[in-house]
Amino acid sequence: MIDIKKLVAQGDQLFSSRGTLMMLWQEIAENFYPERADFTVKREIGDDYAGNLTTSYPLLVRRELGDSISSMLRPRGQEWFAISIEDETGLDNSGRQWLEWATGVQKRAMYDRMSQFVRATKEGDHDFAAFGQPVISVEIDWSTTSLLYRNWHLRDVAWCERYNGMIGDIHRNWCPDVRTLAKIFGKDKLHANVTKLVDKEPYRKIKCRHIVLPTEQYDGDQRYRTPYVSIYVDLENNHLISEVASWSQIYCIPRWQTVSGSQYAYSPAAVAGLPDARLLQAMTLTLLEAGEMAVRPPMIATKEAIRGDVALYAGGITWADAQYDERLGEVLRPLNQDKSGLPFGLEVSEEKKQMLAQAFYLNKLSLPPAGEGEMTAYETSQRIQEYIRNALPLFEPMEVEYNGALCEMTFDALMRVGAFGPMDEFPQSLRGENVRFKFESPLHQAIERQKGQKFIEAKGLLREAAELDGSATAVVDARLALREALSGIGVPAKWMRSEDDVEAYAQQQAQQQKAQEALALAQQGADVAKTASEANMDEAA
Repeated sequence: MIDIKKLVAQGDQLFSSRGTLMMLWQEIAENFYPERADFTVKREIGDDYAGNLTTSYPLLVRRELGDSISSMLRPRGQEWFAISIEDETGLDNSGRQWLEWATGVQKRAMYDRMSQFVRATKEGDHDFAAFGQPVISVEIDWSTTSLLYRNWHLRDVAWCERYNGMIGDIHRNWCPDVRTLAKIFGKDKLHANVTKLVDKEPYRKIKCRHIVLPTEQYDGDQRYRTPYVSIYVDLENNHLISEVASWSQIYCIPRWQTVSGSQYAYSPAAVAGLPDARLLQAMTLTLLEAGEMAVRPPMIATKEAIRGDVALYAGGITWADAQYDERLGEVLRPLNQDKSGLPFGLEVSEEKKQMLAQAFYLNKLSLPPAGEGEMTAYETSQRIQEYIRNALPLFEPMEVEYNGALCEMTFDALMRVGAFGPMDEFPQSLRGENVRFKFESPLHQAIERQKGQKFIEAKGLLREAAELDGSATAVVDARLALREALSGIGVPAKWMRSEDDVEAYAQQQAQQQKAQEALALAQQGADVAKTASEANMDEAA
């Protein structure tokens, strides 16, 4: 049996070693994501999350980036991912059709209402934008026989790295109620103190911890052949609830940008924007106070001449002593102020807003502006190349670390439950191949669609070269180029004939052409014979 105290102590060390990081996450959340600002403080239901802010602009730029992740990388109305294999050179058309079918199966499973994929990834997108990493679990919910995705608070999860830089041990603090524990694990797996509460206090919270270990890090009595071991511990009673083998790491933790020496990532957008967000909050407060003072300036009153309080509100009356001689000065007058700094303050405020927009990549989410008039093919390709260079730092880690990891874990989970049918029915060209995923995003669309543009450019070059040398057209394999160009622009495999069918069709066309040529020669010979015969008859007459 595994040593529970030792395992829990290792997790406690991971949690305690990141105290300063929790403070940083708290400050980032207070400036950009106040709904999530409960890393170091406890929030109550109904708290005014943004009560400490003077402007909502930092929240809006984070919201814009977080919403853009799903709208650009996982658009619901498009096929944003496709199952493929690492080496596509040996892939035949039947293999391509099976992969397209499997892609549809996985997409329907992911977007099933019970899976909560949209909710989990929406929450994860905003964690990714603000903190540089979400924690999303991918499991099979056997009660509904469906996938189950859940996003967890970064406050409750700690992890370490393995020697190769990949995530190793994962510890998650969890406080379910007694009723939930009994339903998931059964009463017989719970500690006796918890079992007594099932009927008496079903909503009592129990401090638990979920631990996922690589098998080589497991030092218990059991021997597992799976890559990971999943362990649930009742912290209050130091009781092992469950210990089972796991084929997956369960938790998907995509990391945006990492630095050496730390297993935790950070958001380059939040790091770059945090100084501007602090300054913008302070400037906005100053400008609001200056604007209020400009509209309702401070007043100077003569002490003994004012009878009662100064009524500085609509319809208010301030009574003055009738005996006061105003030749000595006004009894009540506004304090003169220098308002020349207001335009400068507004100008700097707008500059800080632009800096925040740039920090959160809002200027990278669309193609560069087009020039005046129609663009040539070269100008269009250069515009796309510029977009790729600008968008690559934003989209590349999201696709590989985020979408890629989620899709691979989902595919593995579906394979283990037989969602794609028996393996002996897989097409021959897929057997023994490693699965990988291709994604449809503005970045990949720009890259893949360049094949179509290059095909058009190659066609123009071949036309020019053919005028000099007719054999130059043999340089390019037109069939292969067209097939890759069609795949690049997203034409489904079902629309295209297989290579063998195309070859058979080409041979049939060649045979028909030969037959037509032979028929044309025969007809030409018959016409010549007929013409000669008619000429002989005319001479004889």
